[in-house]
Amino acid sequence: MGKKDASAVTSPVDQYRKQIGKQDYKKTKSALRATRLKAEVKKSSSGLRDAFLVIVAILFFVLCIYAFFYLNLSTEIDMDLDMD
Repeated sequence: MGKKDASAVTSPVDQYRKQIGKQDYKKTKSALRATRLKAEVKKSSSGLRDAFLVIVAILFFVLCIYAFFYLNLSTEIDMDLDMD
């Protein structure tokens, strides 16, 4: 008896999950497949975007270092010419 009474009382969370499951089951398989594919594309695109941003940041850093050395060396060469 106690076991039967305990199983009859379900938490609101479980009831909510069952309702969502019923609604999700009502959708057609093609709609579910499209939703799943959309989620997978979103996950994979964020990885590509992150990799692209890292590469751009590294290139920007290298460009800044190159510009720094270029400007420092070009001013030193001009100073040497003025001394002659």
